[in-house]
Amino acid sequence: MARICVTGSHGLIGSALSARLRADGHEVVGYDIAADERHDIVDPAALASAVAGCSGVVHLAAVSRVIWGEQDPGACHAVNVIGTRNVLAAASSLREVGGIGGIGEVGGIGEGRGLREVRPWFLFGSSREVYGQARCLPVSESAGLAPLNRYARSKLAAELLVEQAGADGLNTAVVRFSSVYGSVADHPDRVAPAFARLAAEGGALRVDGAGTTLDFTHVSDVVEALSQMVERLSSGRRLPPLHLVSGRATSLSALANLAVRCASGGTVTMAAPRHYDVGRFVGDPARAARVLGWRATTDIREGMERLVEDFAKR
Repeated sequence: MARICVTGSHGLIGSALSARLRADGHEVVGYDIAADERHDIVDPAALASAVAGCSGVVHLAAVSRVIWGEQDPGACHAVNVIGTRNVLAAASSLREVGGIGGIGEVGGIGEGRGLREVRPWFLFGSSREVYGQARCLPVSESAGLAPLNRYARSKLAAELLVEQAGADGLNTAVVRFSSVYGSVADHPDRVAPAFARLAAEGGALRVDGAGTTLDFTHVSDVVEALSQMVERLSSGRRLPPLHLVSGRATSLSALANLAVRCASGGTVTMAAPRHYDVGRFVGDPARAARVLGWRATTDIREGMERLVEDFAKR
């Protein structure tokens, strides 16, 4: 089994993935500023120390909200672009010591056993936001990239850095997430947990753009796919860019009304859409199905029922 560094290890996806990787038998090195202020991806020295002895890195740390990118573009660029460059540099440096393919594979360096060179790998968590407002739905991974907002532009810039690192010899892969939800510990202003919490509390759900249509994916499905990607990268395989999508469209008005029905409480009010939000996105899951044998299995009704129930219990 491998030793793997997960940046953003305390986030929605990072915490669930870290638990899954440990269950799969891997050693996980968590790296998240939310857990330790010294774990900042803008700190190259701290990153180098964290990834030392790892065979691969799952890079999830980010300014992860569209609205945060609009409010503080400087921080968005520093974390999502400069931070990604730093993590890539730390991962690439693993080649200088030959890499590590598993905890026991380099033991005995001082015992004269020789060092088997294993290519390190890097999995980058990007976003469906990089597609922008696609002309045709469902969107495939080969669609043009036309980011609409600052967050999306930062993610695309980071993808280009990952692509260059791949050309330079690091085994890299890009995975694009789509409206991941499923935990009460998620950012409270993300739309799915916000609606679920307000409905559970009998509050007022504000919909910014009733016709805005998105492709929601449950965190449990996302982690299943990521686990499979890690196994393939750990074995030295290359992966094309993949997005993790359900292939099903859900409007924000439908999501709000679903939350209210699940909770038997709450009210829904409508507001104008935000100018920097993508208005419609539904992804094509065919490539992930072909490459990983993966499909999302949690539909939005089941996922929101669970989430509303979890908020009600809390």
